[in-house]
Parts: sequence; C-alpha cells; structure tokens
Amino acid sequence: MALKRVTMQDIADACGLSRNTVSKVFNGRGAVPQATRALILQKASELGYGLPSAGIPASQLSAGNTIALLTSNMPVDYHFGTTFVSTFTDQICRAGYTLKMFEVSSVELHSRLLPPHFIPDQTAGIVAIELFDADYLDMIASLGLPAVVIDSPAHSIERLMRCDYVSMENYASILAVVRHLYDRGARRFGFVGDTEHCGSFYARWFGFRKALNTLSLSWDERFSILAPDSASYSDPEWLMDQVGSMPSLPDAFVCANDYLAIHLMNALKRAGFSVPGSVMITGFDGSSQSALVDPPLTTVQIPSVEIGRLSADILLSRIRNPEAPFTWTRVATTPLWRGSTDRR
Repeated sequence: MALKRVTMQDIADACGLSRNTVSKVFNGRGAVPQATRALILQKASELGYGLPSAGIPASQLSAGNTIALLTSNMPVDYHFGTTFVSTFTDQICRAGYTLKMFEVSSVELHSRLLPPHFIPDQTAGIVAIELFDADYLDMIASLGLPAVVIDSPAHSIERLMRCDYVSMENYASILAVVRHLYDRGARRFGFVGDTEHCGSFYARWFGFRKALNTLSLSWDERFSILAPDSASYSDPEWLMDQVGSMPSLPDAFVCANDYLAIHLMNALKRAGFSVPGSVMITGFDGSSQSALVDPPLTTVQIPSVEIGRLSADILLSRIRNPEAPFTWTRVATTPLWRGSTDRR
C-alpha cells in the first residue's frame, strides 16, 4: 500500500501547532518566533515533508533524496536567511527531496573538514549560506556534487567559479541610499560594518565609496566603524566608544545590514542622541525588526522568499543537468524610505 504524503497539517500536529503557523514558515508570510521556526523545519525534515516515502528514517533515504544545507552561522532574526531557509525547504520538498542541516564549526572551517555526519555519497546536492571562506567553498566544489552558494566571500569575483552563486543586488541600492541621504542634507558619511565579511558587505562598501565620489564628497575613515565582524557590534558601550573616537558625529551612517543599524541606533539613543535629528541611519535586509524600531529604519528590502525559491530551482536544475555552465544570479532589491532618514 502506498505511503501517505506528509502534509502541513501533519507537521502542525507533530509540533502541537496550528496549520496556519506552519504555513507561515513555508510560505514566508507572517512572523514566526525563531525557536518555533526551527522546530517546524526539524519536524518537516524528520517526517520527510514532500516525499512519497514519508515515514522512512532519514538514514534509509537514498542519495537522490537528500539536500545538505551547510552554514557556519545559522541564520537568525535580523537576517534575510531565516525566511530563505523556509522557502528553500518548501521548494525542494515539493520536488521530492528532504533537507539536512549541518553547522560547520570554526575548527572544521579552518581545517577544510566536512561535518562528521555529512556523507557525500548520501547527498544529492548542497546549499551553502553564511559560509564565506573561499578555500572552504573550493573544497565543497571539489566534491563534485551540485552546489549553490548564497552570497559569497568578499573577493569571489577574483576567483574562477566552480559552483552556482545566488546573491541580492547591493551596489545600485546603496547608490540610491547615499543619494537619498545627500538630498536630505548629509555631507559627512560614515560606513558601519566589516567590509571583508562577505561579498554583499564588500559590494555595499564599494557602492558607498562610488556614491561619495560621484557626489564629489571626500572620504574620511574616522567617521566609520570598520572593525572585524567578530567585534562587539551588539554592545552599546563598545559602539559608543567607537563613536566617541570620531571628530564629531557624521550626518549619516550607512550600515552594512539591519542588525548593525538597529544596534547602533539603540546605542546612540541611549547616549542621548536623536535619530534622525542628530544623525541619520540606514540598514540593509528589510528585516521585520527594521519596521518596529523607533523611528522605523530606512533599509533595503531583500526578497528573501523569492531568493529561496530561485536558489532551490537553480540547485534542482543543476542536479538534472550537472554539465551546464555555472551561473551567478543577482536578485533586485528595493530601498524602503522610513523615519530614520526623514530629516526635512
């Protein structure tokens, strides 16, 4: 007798949640707490959501059924990847695959080692997110498995591609953001974030510098916070120490993502500065938190739902046609003008 295909209602029942909550995770519509999202994705993988072989333990699935997600930093709130993972999972499950997640430790990353439970012979394809070590990605490419990488190392454009890449558009949106700030009176600009962290940060930094040059504005590094990504960007005291070492506040801070912008905004407000009165601030990601802070954060919306589905389609196409040329896909982003830059 044929086994029953697992449905969203089955996942909801297994988690003790409503079908509507499960639907929000897989369709990318509506906010779901991170712990709940993780529980739903784990249960969906255990049950074999989308597979006709539902109910068979993951250890018994053939190589043709399993997609591995590799990451060195599992996406959480503030990050476009939280919605990406949900929609990517839904798309591959509908195609008859199941997802297994592997978090790559720092030791494994630097030693170019696969996680101990990752078995290439049992893997049909790989998706890598928040994995920005070029040498590690080269090691993954050398496995000969279909792979798609979300975002990239900072200088990946200088290396020959050996897998498919998907990224958001960064450069043009940052040009628009800087022009928007300039039109509201900004003449001294600071950039916040590790420009070497990943390809998207580097592209935003490059666009920032290009915009200043186009507007005939000088670049003064003293107004920026460019510490490594491992620095204490979430610590308000550390942030205010960085700000305190500047000659004065710039007119505007362009932050590499919403996480950095929101923490900087909160630190400045705690220190008695106003946003946008004392300084304008922008982010990048379009996270749900960006609309909830006071004032709402001007940011750039990343279409994470669409990127999740597109990335799944690219990986599935690679599985079907492994000899096709590798692709680099950039998905358009949209600036959202909000209160943190509303200086009129």
